[in-house]
Amino acid sequence: MRFNPSLQSGNLLRRYKRFLTDIALSDGKEITIHCPNTGSMKNCQPENARIWFSDSKNPKRKLPCTWELVEIPVKYGDSEKMSLACVNTGRANALVQEAIESQTIPELTGYKTLKREVKYGEENSRIDLLLSDGEKPDCYIEVKSVTLATNNGFGEFPDAVTTRGQKHLRELEAMVEEGHRAVLLFCVQHTGIEVVSPADSIDPAYGKALRQAMAAGVEVLVWGSSITPEEIVLDRPLTLKVDDV
Repeated sequence: MRFNPSLQSGNLLRRYKRFLTDIALSDGKEITIHCPNTGSMKNCQPENARIWFSDSKNPKRKLPCTWELVEIPVKYGDSEKMSLACVNTGRANALVQEAIESQTIPELTGYKTLKREVKYGEENSRIDLLLSDGEKPDCYIEVKSVTLATNNGFGEFPDAVTTRGQKHLRELEAMVEEGHRAVLLFCVQHTGIEVVSPADSIDPAYGKALRQAMAAGVEVLVWGSSITPEEIVLDRPLTLKVDDV
């Protein structure tokens, strides 16, 4: 997925009221841009971090610019490595769709049709992606964007309590019970993460629901992305680590 038009850069001043972010441009001008992330963005907003944003060029938008990427130092033992994270969670579904259509993810190949945001389940949900073939069970895919790095290549999900995430796991379980495939796909939009675990210290209820869903037959895939200010590409499988609790 290429950024078109190209991203512009600045430095983070503050994020507030969840969706507002003040940044400083290279000429010293300060502007407010939209933050497209409903989570806590834990470890993704270091003071004065370099960030990149897109410009919709739409004069009708109150905030025409949107925060896309942030540069973050991640600890590896006694040293640090600069990593890039995409904080725009709205990119995750499109990244996964792009990877499926290019047959990058082996477990999700062989389907004839792909639909987005299809209503399903008993809790008024919409599945992110639905793969169908007609000759085998439908595949329901729930995509979650992972950006919480906890050093040494480890990352966690979620970065805040998510009752909505628990609901999605219940709905996926129900699809398995009905004879369909159900997949939870962690889309890791952070170059400093190679292993993903449930964030039990942040949301133990989600961790419990995840383990229950896996035991019920919900498949969990973890895929990482290469990120530059020019493009993001979902390109490699990562490791899932789920300990017993």
